[in-house]
Amino acid sequence: MFNNAYGNMDFYKKALDGTWNRHKTISSNIANVNTPNYKRKYTSFEDQLSSELDKRKLELNTTHENHIEEKNIEFKPKTLLDNSGSHRIDGNNVNIDVESTNLAKNNIMYDAITRQLSGEIEKIKNVITEGSK
Repeated sequence: MFNNAYGNMDFYKKALDGTWNRHKTISSNIANVNTPNYKRKYTSFEDQLSSELDKRKLELNTTHENHIEEKNIEFKPKTLLDNSGSHRIDGNNVNIDVESTNLAKNNIMYDAITRQLSGEIEKIKNVITEGSK
């Protein structure tokens, strides 16, 4: 029970780290909306979370010391540069409307993840209090 709960909490932590990194990236884009030749950046981490879920589906048990060990994949959100062309004369490719929308969408995602994490903590709390009765 606890291994599963802690595994879920670790997954949610990674998701929160990714959304926090994306928040910083979007905020930087908004702050540089009027900086000449600034190219917007974006953060990608969903593919890493997806591979984490796939890895959980296929859990292997080592029954012998010479078996291959399961290696943890290092989670690191990727911040990439968007080199797409600019419709502006100054070479800046940040669209404030798109960035504001992305920020709102990211905030909703962050809130949803924190609610899921709170639910995991509540489950552990219930196990502890009900188990002591």
